[in-house]
Amino acid sequence: MDYKDASLPILERVQDLLGRMTTEEKIGQLIQPMGWKTYVKEADGTVQVTEEFKADIAEGGIGSLYGALRADPWTEVTLETGLTPRQGAVATNEIQRYAMENSRLGIPILFGEECSHGHMAIGATVFPVPLAVGSAWNMELYRKMCEAIAVETRSQGGAATYSPVLDVVRDPRWGRTEECFAEDPYLIGELAVEAMKGLQGDRLDSDRTIVATLKHFAAYGSSEGGRNAAPVHMGLRELHEVDLLPFKKAVEAGACSVMTAYNEIDGVPCTSSSYLLNDLLREQWGFDGFVITDFGAIQMLVNGHNTAENGEQAVAQSLKAGVDMEMSGYMYRKHLGQALEQGLIGEQDLDTAVKRVLEMKFRLGLFEQPFVDPDFAEQVIGCEDHIQLARKVAQEGIILLKNEDSTLPLSKTGTKLAVIGPNANHIYNQLGDYTSPQPRGQIVTVLDGITRKLGADTEKVLYAPGCRIKGDSREGFACAEEADTIVMVMGGSSARDFGEGTIDLRTGASVVTDDPWNDMECGEGIDRSSLSLMGVQLELVKEVLKLGKPVIVVYINGRPIAEPWIDEHVHAIVEAWYPGQEGGNAIADILFGDVNPSGRLTVSIPKHVGQLPVCYNAKRTRGKRYLETDLAPQYPFGFGLSYTDFKYENVRVVPEVFGSDDEAEVQVEITNTGAVAGSEVVQLYITDVSASVTRAEMSLKGFRKIHLEPGQTQTVTFPVQKEHLALIDSRLQSVVEPGEFRLMVGRNSMDWTACSLHIQKVGVEA
Repeated sequence: MDYKDASLPILERVQDLLGRMTTEEKIGQLIQPMGWKTYVKEADGTVQVTEEFKADIAEGGIGSLYGALRADPWTEVTLETGLTPRQGAVATNEIQRYAMENSRLGIPILFGEECSHGHMAIGATVFPVPLAVGSAWNMELYRKMCEAIAVETRSQGGAATYSPVLDVVRDPRWGRTEECFAEDPYLIGELAVEAMKGLQGDRLDSDRTIVATLKHFAAYGSSEGGRNAAPVHMGLRELHEVDLLPFKKAVEAGACSVMTAYNEIDGVPCTSSSYLLNDLLREQWGFDGFVITDFGAIQMLVNGHNTAENGEQAVAQSLKAGVDMEMSGYMYRKHLGQALEQGLIGEQDLDTAVKRVLEMKFRLGLFEQPFVDPDFAEQVIGCEDHIQLARKVAQEGIILLKNEDSTLPLSKTGTKLAVIGPNANHIYNQLGDYTSPQPRGQIVTVLDGITRKLGADTEKVLYAPGCRIKGDSREGFACAEEADTIVMVMGGSSARDFGEGTIDLRTGASVVTDDPWNDMECGEGIDRSSLSLMGVQLELVKEVLKLGKPVIVVYINGRPIAEPWIDEHVHAIVEAWYPGQEGGNAIADILFGDVNPSGRLTVSIPKHVGQLPVCYNAKRTRGKRYLETDLAPQYPFGFGLSYTDFKYENVRVVPEVFGSDDEAEVQVEITNTGAVAGSEVVQLYITDVSASVTRAEMSLKGFRKIHLEPGQTQTVTFPVQKEHLALIDSRLQSVVEPGEFRLMVGRNSMDWTACSLHIQKVGVEA
């Protein structure tokens, strides 16, 4: 059979295989049922494929499986019923072997897994969430993180991940803010390119690389009111200039898969948008991978968007628009055959989608190497190198927002600390959504980290939760009287109900009840109307501050918190987002000065939710102020403090006048004027003084994270090219127009020094 001949070009193999397939087998390649339902774990740890799976293989096969190794409350896979890294590799081998040996053509299954901030399987390394990754502003570090995720996933059989999330955050009330990098498309685009390098590498047929899936295409982060999957009201020009930019950069970097978004844009659902999936993605951008839906998205065309009267119309709309594979497979399996019989789709439409899926399987080398090595999986998953990498990412993503009178860093001697708050010692509250069940010993909480840092002086650490994330119990308020300094670990939670029960708010001891408490206030489907702390957390901070002792607030959360009283009154504030399994160590490293904080905000934090949207890159016509407050955020995009100081001098651009096809350089001298070493994120913003369309008041167009010893000076250089100056005009063309551009270099979007650049030449395509 030609398709089994690895010496032939992939397209020839695809064409040969396609010609041998029945309609049922073709449809089978386009469906992706839930993988965890295809096997059962026996008492001895082995797995057996289910009768339902066997029937699916006999009836035409399955192209892909979703989340075969996923473990969480939705899958009902627990630490007890789930699979170890070795068992997971063995399980995917057994599933793959059965599928190939019991199907007519022996086509391997593509295993797709969730890997937003680590493979969502038992034993895998849990890295900080993307919002924390973005806050590190370290491209090389993120690429290394992606490489670690890729090898942990592929070693167990996973060949595709449903990440990175490239949505631009417009409204942080949205529960999926934690899954995003930033409110800025340029920064997201740079991270997207690194994700392609780290996840997909130079070749897909490796035991260390996986297919990256860009999501959610498109404008999912711009929904009405910050509500998940709500309509998006946006013109095409803005869509191209902002929300589509990161996706375009990732496609140019070789992205192999794209996931459609649930939302509509101006009345057209993304899952049935031929403009997005065919005209733009494939024809204009040259994307040559395959498109997959989000879970249940095609059903929304019938019940939700209501653009289809029935299932046949829905699958026809999606397939003809360019959707190749359906996550869940429910609609394609049930209705594609009938849509073909009714003439709503043609055989060519079906063949086109199947070709794309088969081509990716050949590119992954699944026909030659369908199985994985359980020994390698056991060796690499959750290894020490990856644990230390998780700690490094967390360290660099932590942001110091306030440090009155140098309250931080703390001394390791002579001080009794109270560690108070609902997130001080709750393992799941610091991990974020899309996280698997965790053994207690694998997660380092803030209490763990502080206790380890003090070593023999651990008797000087007092602990109490004080209160819950939600709820009105105040029984734990009297908990810090004996301490000299108080660290309050507050915030939110994206922890689903892992069955951990509840706790005594005074001591932190576990309490078994028939009604386990769930504190989830963030994550997918958990949108809010406010950005304030929930429950009685603010009351607890106020009560503790009455003691007259230094109070440090550490936020562990998935979206910005707007609490002006805390901003004004406490002595220091640390924003850690969800810092992952090593978060407690990383936070302790920052609190005690073993690591100088270098994280910078990638989302603006408002004073009040009523200011939203408060993104830094707003238009000049956004207005002046509200009656009650101005438009300035509490903490601007790019903001973050350090334990040292940096001086910016001699900002200049060379040359000051040039043509639109030329290149200039912006230079600035940065000096560490403090007493300790530290890292600074140098940021370049550009303003188009006058243009043919309205533009953002300022836009990030470059950044560099540099490390300086005390007294050290470094000259930082940014290239300025046409891609940094271009706008999307009314014809949706990228052009550079003549005129003045202001180039602003500084420490954040509200603290900078500017110089000017003039473009002489008439605008040309960029």
